[in-house]
Amino acid sequence: MKKKSSYNVCVVGVGAVGIEMIRILRQRNFPINELRVLARSFRDITLDGMIYAVKEISPEQFDGVDIALFAGTEGEKGAAVTYAKEAVKRGAVVIDNGSDFRMDPGVPLVVPEINPQDIKKHKGIIANPNCSTIQMVVALWPIHRAVTVKRVVVSTYQAASGAGRQAVEELLSQTKCAVGNDVSFKCIALPQRIAFNLFPHISKFEDYDYTNEEWKMVKETHKIMHDKNIKVTATCARVPVANGHSEAVYIETKDKITAKKARALLSKAPGVKLVDELVPSDSDKNRRSYPMPIDADGKDEVFVGRVREDPFVKNGLWLWVVSDNLRKGAALNAVQIAELVIK
Repeated sequence: MKKKSSYNVCVVGVGAVGIEMIRILRQRNFPINELRVLARSFRDITLDGMIYAVKEISPEQFDGVDIALFAGTEGEKGAAVTYAKEAVKRGAVVIDNGSDFRMDPGVPLVVPEINPQDIKKHKGIIANPNCSTIQMVVALWPIHRAVTVKRVVVSTYQAASGAGRQAVEELLSQTKCAVGNDVSFKCIALPQRIAFNLFPHISKFEDYDYTNEEWKMVKETHKIMHDKNIKVTATCARVPVANGHSEAVYIETKDKITAKKARALLSKAPGVKLVDELVPSDSDKNRRSYPMPIDADGKDEVFVGRVREDPFVKNGLWLWVVSDNLRKGAALNAVQIAELVIK
């Protein structure tokens, strides 16, 4: 791609992630000459007081496009399967948020804070990792570089927005019904009731009775961090939170690292905000601060807290990791990749 003062950018999809892509492009002042918004059907949408004309997707719509951001739908075959190679053929660099190309050995899987150099290997398509993987590896990376992470045991507490806008609406509508003692609602976007409930089932069940979401965290971590020796195991749960994923991450390292040293590394790590301090209080002298989904909503950082050593395992360490899954977990990471491409 030739260096330009501005670029023709295309966003494919106007679901929750597509909307955030458009918003973040504006917020970060991405140098846009023309912004095209594509979806299955023509319509106008209003976002933050601005009207965008959504055009029906077709191969011709990628003519003259420099960067194509595919919003994707997690767990489903996205538009990128049909149109990504066509867009590349017409001169665009494709950044795909869906899962269709992530494990393709010819497609870089990129988190800019970790492996920006991998972008140089692209052949027209760059993949955006899964939301739960992104926030975990951003927190792991500074520790891995210092003392080498050997094992990861992660339990995720994933918001309804990770399953799309309809899942959030289902959470809200079910909550209203449950408060009114009306249990006649149906589960459409999610496999189980989500109001006042949670369930350990995200995506399809696969090998060893792990879900596809859990396997993504294993395989994507290996690819992003360039280390297949890290033993990763995951349990992914859907919780009644509108937006913002949380993760309890247990790691074992090759060399000993204290909680104090880990906090020092995390406090300086790109993309990380450490929230783990004693909070002075008249009523509780030992109350600690820690991040929650409501704190991360609408924010770009990966928040980390509850950093503590395992008293029974010499090199064991716990982290509590929270992030806005629509922003850093999807749209923001994709736009950051685009920024690296033009840089």
